[in-house]
Amino acid sequence: MEQELISKKELLELTGISYGQLYRWKRKKLIPEEWFIRKSTFTGQETFFPREKILARIEKIKELKDERSLDELAAMFAPDPATVVMTKEEIVKRHIVSDVVLQLLNDELSDRNDVSFVQLLALYLVDRLLLSGEISMEEGKTIWKMFESHYPKLQGKSCELIVLRKMGVATCFLAEGAVNLYIEEGAKLAVRLHVPACIEELKLKLSEG
Repeated sequence: MEQELISKKELLELTGISYGQLYRWKRKKLIPEEWFIRKSTFTGQETFFPREKILARIEKIKELKDERSLDELAAMFAPDPATVVMTKEEIVKRHIVSDVVLQLLNDELSDRNDVSFVQLLALYLVDRLLLSGEISMEEGKTIWKMFESHYPKLQGKSCELIVLRKMGVATCFLAEGAVNLYIEEGAKLAVRLHVPACIEELKLKLSEG
């Protein structure tokens, strides 16, 4: 499943932003360096972007740029999560995740009342996927354990959460960077989430609190 790309020319036309804005946002780290992909074409070297990610990012920047400074947006979009510790009660009170997912993962959280940002991110991802019906309760527990175990190795890097399902059995993993997936026959791609985008959503929720 090769990711769809969009050329710089088409991007500027589609979004209505200027060349200068695009590169200013890049300099301010609102758009990751690795999204600028140089490719040879019949007209020479051209710049392309991962279509879905860049369009979503520009839409979010346009939506928020009048309310927040570029530095504030850069902090929100930064892949390195801020040091955040919240109590379970505060998480539910502020509607960061539902009490259902906290109850589901209560055994995994054991008797800890304080929840770190990485744990909160894992809760947020599981909650989102459960509410959308993309995963089952048991799959949610598996994703939680895998994410808490492996995400710290990738923290600060671009990665994707991927869930494959075959004959009713799910496998979940984290993939670093933008990867093309070639899946065996009979297997289904159940979930593919761009983790930095979820971090942005979560930081936005936290900043609204």
